[in-house]
Amino acid sequence: MGNQSVLQAAAQFLEEGDSIKISPIGNGLIHQTFLAATANESIVLQALNTRIFKNPEDIVSNYWQVYSYLTLHDKGIEIPAPVSSLYGKLLWTDSDGNAWRATQYVENSYSPDTAENEEAARTVALSFATFTQSLTGLDPRNLKTIIPGFHDLSARYAQFEESVLNASSERLIQSTHLISEFRNRKHLVEFYELTRNETDFPSRVMHHDSKINNILFNSKTHHPICPVDLDTVMPGKFFSDLGDMIRSMACTVDENSRDWENIGIRPDYYRAILEGYLQGIDSLLTEAELKNIHQAGLILIYMQGLRFLSDYLNGDIYYKTSYPGHNLDRARNQFILLEKLEEFIYLTSSKSRSGNFGKLL
Repeated sequence: MGNQSVLQAAAQFLEEGDSIKISPIGNGLIHQTFLAATANESIVLQALNTRIFKNPEDIVSNYWQVYSYLTLHDKGIEIPAPVSSLYGKLLWTDSDGNAWRATQYVENSYSPDTAENEEAARTVALSFATFTQSLTGLDPRNLKTIIPGFHDLSARYAQFEESVLNASSERLIQSTHLISEFRNRKHLVEFYELTRNETDFPSRVMHHDSKINNILFNSKTHHPICPVDLDTVMPGKFFSDLGDMIRSMACTVDENSRDWENIGIRPDYYRAILEGYLQGIDSLLTEAELKNIHQAGLILIYMQGLRFLSDYLNGDIYYKTSYPGHNLDRARNQFILLEKLEEFIYLTSSKSRSGNFGKLL
């Protein structure tokens, strides 16, 4: 995207006549994000990816609802305020069809890329859990579903089976072992179906992209300020945010690693994530959710593995790849991680007299 286009968009949200300076910020893979600053004001300006987010107005609507609720009820969490355009709109579309929105820039803040220790993992889990807990009075049914079926494991499994049917013989041969192993764990899909019961597994306002780089920290105190990148905030189940944090922070290597022997679960991080999450969510979880709390990591790792393998079988049409077989390696990475988490949960729970998974904490 050209600098002139960004300047044109910035001028819609900042006072005309001011000299605007533009600089890219963040390392997101979906949207293009910029810091737009004048002598008197700084905003975060974002061009929304409408190929993935088909209805950008829904993103803006959800953000406004969350911001308004937190502001009105003084929940102790302050997300960056949305900035209206000079025409009073929260969304502006340029002549090329790009959708732009803006929020206030939070001074003296940063977002780390990795959790350097278990205390950092605990802090991140506490932050995302507190976010959901603070929004308990906001009916999730009032929020738009930004990406239908995003964490719908049944739908992801159906997509996987369809990709098997349509795959080339060469890619099927390369994937035979993984296809079999993922099919052998269809019991996770069956458990997911149980979570459709709203009494035992109620829908709540979830972030759905609970990575550490989606938490703003204070540059001076290094304390968390608030979750950001709220584009996927929508109704969700208990496993979504917790499971994604386990998948992304409790692992020993990232999802692109081919160091198969060193893929594993870091027990201290796993426990810290659960402790932080349960502390932040307080007494919100139901008995059924607490009983099945350790399904969260299994579901999200399994789901991501299915998505990588499906994309490989479909010819690498969704995820950006760096070499032939990249998605197959990613799927293998997630399968090994899934095995390691299964083993960790089983062995640790077996050491307790009751076999209660809660003894992991």
